[in-house]
Order: sequence, then structure tokens, then C-alpha cells
Amino acid sequence: MKKIKYVALLRGINVGGNNVIKMDRLKILFEEMNFSGVKTYIQSGNVIFNDIENNKSKIKKTVERKLFDELKNEVSTVLLTSAEMNEIIDRKPDSFGEDSENYKYDVFYPIEPLTTEEAVKEFDTRENVDKIYIGKNVLYMSRLKEELSKSRISKIIESKIYSKLTVRNWNTTKKLYEIIKME
Repeated sequence: MKKIKYVALLRGINVGGNNVIKMDRLKILFEEMNFSGVKTYIQSGNVIFNDIENNKSKIKKTVERKLFDELKNEVSTVLLTSAEMNEIIDRKPDSFGEDSENYKYDVFYPIEPLTTEEAVKEFDTRENVDKIYIGKNVLYMSRLKEELSKSRISKIIESKIYSKLTVRNWNTTKKLYEIIKME
């Protein structure tokens, strides 16, 4: 059977002293789940791996159960195939990520069952500071750097849906895509 390339985005790993795990240990845990080609990227819970299983829900449950056993805490997971990563990169909004001198760029990944349509309702953007775009299963957000103190992104942190989102900056998203493409 053909192996499928996946990226697991683990929410809340090594953030604020919670769910602390070294990346070499995380790699071992994924190998113990019989995934192959396991690689981690930076300390924030990004894991690239291969598997023959095409049922993402089944993989997600396996990963979350293993991480709970290890960390004694729930870790929500967004699981993306290489095709889905390709779509996130290829379908980005026009000029998104192209002016990093003046803007910060982030990609918000809703954790199922939350949808982008539900999530975007919680974002209260400030005109001329924040911009949000709905993609397929992601939200793209840019913020004007010189006006960061006026950004309303902090309101999302206080919202009821924040625990149902994981976020990666645009550079991390692009790097994960590059890694998965090389495999």
C-alpha cells in the first residue's frame, strides 16, 4: 500500500510551560505508533510522518491517545495531508505573506468539528490593522506591524473558540510544506 504523508499540528505543545515534551521524545512516540519517516520541526508540536492509513480520524485518535498517556493531558491535533498542505500554500490570498517587513502573517487551523465559517465569526478585526481571509479549512490573518498594539487578535485568545484553534505563523506553515514535499 502507498504511504500517505501527514503533518500533525499539536495544539499547546511547549507553550507557557504546558505539555512540555522534547522533540526527540515526540519523534519516538510517533515511531512507537508505527509511523515512518517521522520528523519534528521546531518546539511547538509539528510532526511530519508517513502512514498507509487514510482514515484521518483514526490516526488523530491514535495520536491524541498516545500523547494523553505520555503527558497526562489532552492535546488536540490537526492532521493534514501533503495535498491539503499544498492547497493551503497554493490558495493563499493574493499577496499574503509577501510583505513581512510591514506585516505579521498567521494561519489559524480550526480543530474539528469547528469550521472556518464558525471560527471567523469570533474574529473582530480592526480596520487598517487586521485582515482575515477564509481559506479551505484555514483562516489566514495579517496584522500591520506598526499598529500591532491596536490589533484585536488578543480578543480571539479570550474567546470561547480559542481552545478549538491552533495557529502557526506563515513561515512555519511554508517550512512544513517544504519538508513534506521533500519526503
